[in-house]
Amino acid sequence: MREHTKVIKIGGRVIGGGNPILIQSMTNTKTENVQATVAQIQALTAAGCDIIRCAVPTMEAAEALTEIKKQITIPLVADIHFDYKLALAAIKHGADKIRINPGNIGSRERVQAVVDAAKERSIPIRVGVNSGSLEKELVEKYHGVTAEGIVESALDKVHLIEDMGYDNLVISIKSSDVMMCARAHELIAAKTDYPLHVGITESGTLYSGNIKSAVGLGIILYQGIGDTIRVSLTGDPLEEIRSAKRILKTLGLRKGGIEVVSCPTCGRTQIDLIGLANQVERMVEDIPLDDIKVAVMGCVVNGPGEAKEADIGIAGGKGTGMLIKKGEIVQRMPESELLGALREELLHWNEN
Repeated sequence: MREHTKVIKIGGRVIGGGNPILIQSMTNTKTENVQATVAQIQALTAAGCDIIRCAVPTMEAAEALTEIKKQITIPLVADIHFDYKLALAAIKHGADKIRINPGNIGSRERVQAVVDAAKERSIPIRVGVNSGSLEKELVEKYHGVTAEGIVESALDKVHLIEDMGYDNLVISIKSSDVMMCARAHELIAAKTDYPLHVGITESGTLYSGNIKSAVGLGIILYQGIGDTIRVSLTGDPLEEIRSAKRILKTLGLRKGGIEVVSCPTCGRTQIDLIGLANQVERMVEDIPLDDIKVAVMGCVVNGPGEAKEADIGIAGGKGTGMLIKKGEIVQRMPESELLGALREELLHWNEN
């Protein structure tokens, strides 16, 4: 699967051929506003974003890419709809990759113009097809919007660009229907060796979007399908990065960072476990440790035992708490001191 996909270079990064899965997001600033767009990209980069996509709905947005590129360190993908001239301008102004749906760009000549410009600069084209934009004839052929129709639509567009003499391509097929999306990826992975950009489109708010994305991406990635991902959420793009990193780590596809595990609340809980667990999760984000597991437990009854598999943990009682390492209680203290003690331990972890 992923090991057999074609290697594609996007700016200074590569996807496909078994290379690590890269995380993408999309800015929600006006691309014309260079300062705001750069600030958001820099924040996303710090959070772990590998590739960023910007909407290019106007010529001014395309022209802004030149200055944006000077101030960022990750590859930039220009998102184009309808107007092929915007694609040509985005390429001219430094886009590292172009995202188009050849079906809404217009005539064959216009698609050819975009392909020729991308070819001249060796810029990959992401061929994107969404279930919502499936051609009428394919909807009729398959009696509705189906995984088979999505795949046929995408491959038709890939073949069109191949016929124009270009194969520096990434394919993206998305649906808000999780199981349809998973099925479509299974089908297309057997039919092509182009790398796949995977995501559940229009997945929804932070709550529903995270669940749908975790299920959909989990099914697809577990099968070895997918080379780069985006978790699409109606919310702060930074949340997309956090979720994508967690999905990859959960599947064993990315290492590093601190993992926080916490027990569910029960009648024995005598501290604000929910608040404490959330505080710990936020607190560890800026601590540069790799593959450390931190446990947050709600009672002194099961805390030490349940924390055995963690490197370090805290457990609370009634106004009091304990610091635990590998299941052994190493220190007792007031509940109010637990968070600070845990942070100090982590900050000096490599000195132990």
